[in-house]
Amino acid sequence: MLSRSAFRAASMLRSASASAAPKFAAPMGARTVTNLSKHLYTAHARAEGAGRNGLTSLVGEGSGLEVKLGMPRELGGDGKGNNPEQLFGLGYSACFLSALQLVCRGEKVKLPEDTTVDALVHIGPPEGSEGFAVAVDLTVKSSLDDKSKLKSLVDKAHEVCPYSKATRNNVPVTLKVE
Repeated sequence: MLSRSAFRAASMLRSASASAAPKFAAPMGARTVTNLSKHLYTAHARAEGAGRNGLTSLVGEGSGLEVKLGMPRELGGDGKGNNPEQLFGLGYSACFLSALQLVCRGEKVKLPEDTTVDALVHIGPPEGSEGFAVAVDLTVKSSLDDKSKLKSLVDKAHEVCPYSKATRNNVPVTLKVE
């Protein structure tokens, strides 16, 4: 049974998908746009069908990934299929781990192979505006003994990670080290 607020959120999400012109509030605070000097790689993804209950796939070279989407139970769906928040979490956690490895190489720190990055991607109504927004919690787990050093490396990875740059000043991202 959905709570009243979860039911309302799920209804809003479904109707936002169907409405032609949903209202969105401008983001709060200053945002910085990072322009690319050149494109080194371009991924091409396509969504079709019923949006969050449709299909998404990769197009072109390296294609082969096709994901059936489904609304989570918490948002009134049947929970069958994956959702954009899960896919975002997959991408962000992999990208952040690569950024952390890059920072460690630059600092000549051997990052243990057991190091993992967990991404929790939350969706809900934003405070003070309509529609939906996401928030992310990243947890880096590592057997690196010096947790203070690990925290410093994680902070530096957050500065260079492309996903972190894309979300900066727009999506709340919490960093945690274990």
